[in-house]
Amino acid sequence: MGKRIIQQARGHGSHTYRVRRKAFSVKAQYPRKISGEFVVVKLIASAGHSAPIAKLKNLEHNNKEQVIFFNVAAKNLYEGQKIQINGHENGDISMIGDLKNGTKVFNIENAPGDGGKLIKTGGNSGIIVTKTGDLVSVLMPSKKEKKFDVRCRATMGEAAGQGRLEKPILKAGKQYFIKKAKSKLWPRTSALKMNAIDHPFGSGRGKNPKSKIAQRFASPGQKVGLIRPRRTGRKKR
Repeated sequence: MGKRIIQQARGHGSHTYRVRRKAFSVKAQYPRKISGEFVVVKLIASAGHSAPIAKLKNLEHNNKEQVIFFNVAAKNLYEGQKIQINGHENGDISMIGDLKNGTKVFNIENAPGDGGKLIKTGGNSGIIVTKTGDLVSVLMPSKKEKKFDVRCRATMGEAAGQGRLEKPILKAGKQYFIKKAKSKLWPRTSALKMNAIDHPFGSGRGKNPKSKIAQRFASPGQKVGLIRPRRTGRKKR
């Protein structure tokens, strides 16, 4: 008897495929309006993030104006360290338009005020390359340049957690819990290895699956392979 393919089961939203809330209870984002001086209250090892998370609290405040937020920790950041908004030291938060070329940054806002969306994984950083008018070019970890508004904020330095991929995962059980914390699909069974009744590519007779490009309005059980690809075929150099 056939069964629903993995896309259908995951899309149903049962507890089996739902991320545990505790893993993402901490959101590493900047508040819309922040200024002054902050102190690192605590460094948190979050299961849903590859880098440690720093809990920040402003120093000069009244009881009504206390601001607490979470940010991706910078390399060599420690508890009790003071962070400046619009500063120019490691771990400080500033608009990328105010920084010099060659400065390393991470947790960059994609649009001014969105709280930080890009370069948040452990050990990664981007480099400010050029500034032309209201746009700043940043060399991303993918070695491609991306342009940002000068008002986009970022944290100076490198994200902490570098070298996490150097230590090998010696047994499958460890990888299982790493993936489960973030509700990632693992292990992934090849469709060709399945029975014909369990997947459109199943049985692998001749290893020649049906059309790899799924129709736009195909049902969840048929939308497999290449989903609305930009291009197909061999890439000619």
